[in-house]
Amino acid sequence: MICQHCGKNPATTRIKRIVNGQLSETAICSDCARKMGYGPLLGDWSLPLGSLLGGLMEEEAEPEIRCKGCGITFEEITRTGRVGCAQCYQTFGQRLSPMIQRIHGNTSHRGKSPAKAQLTLQPQTGMRVVPQKTSLLEEKEKQLRQAVEEQNFELAVVLRDEIKAMKEGKNHE
Repeated sequence: MICQHCGKNPATTRIKRIVNGQLSETAICSDCARKMGYGPLLGDWSLPLGSLLGGLMEEEAEPEIRCKGCGITFEEITRTGRVGCAQCYQTFGQRLSPMIQRIHGNTSHRGKSPAKAQLTLQPQTGMRVVPQKTSLLEEKEKQLRQAVEEQNFELAVVLRDEIKAMKEGKNHE
């Protein structure tokens, strides 16, 4: 692609701008980028980032790992932002987890729950929201049995009336 500013040199830099919600993208050469004030972030334009990082990290580069399911590499996932298949989560799990945590705020999928569902927080499970195992009606019936056992008949009468109203309400719906 040729520079969209001077029309002479090959484009080496892409500039993306969002103005009033509209995305515009321009491809320019390095000379025009310098003239327009888009200087390099890490010094000389000719210095590749890989060689800079390779000099800082004295380890040898790891061999390129590919997913056994779809053949995609981790670099392709980071470049495209898309995982190739379900097997990628096992293959690149340690490297994907921090990215997923940063983007979504959590690494486990919770899904959606109906608006009428009763939910509770359980600190022992890491504050995950889980559905209650008993319904409100079952809870009221349990409280009624407990009130009768404790001979708290005033509370038992109130609970009995609430249970009756709940059951009548279900029959009319």
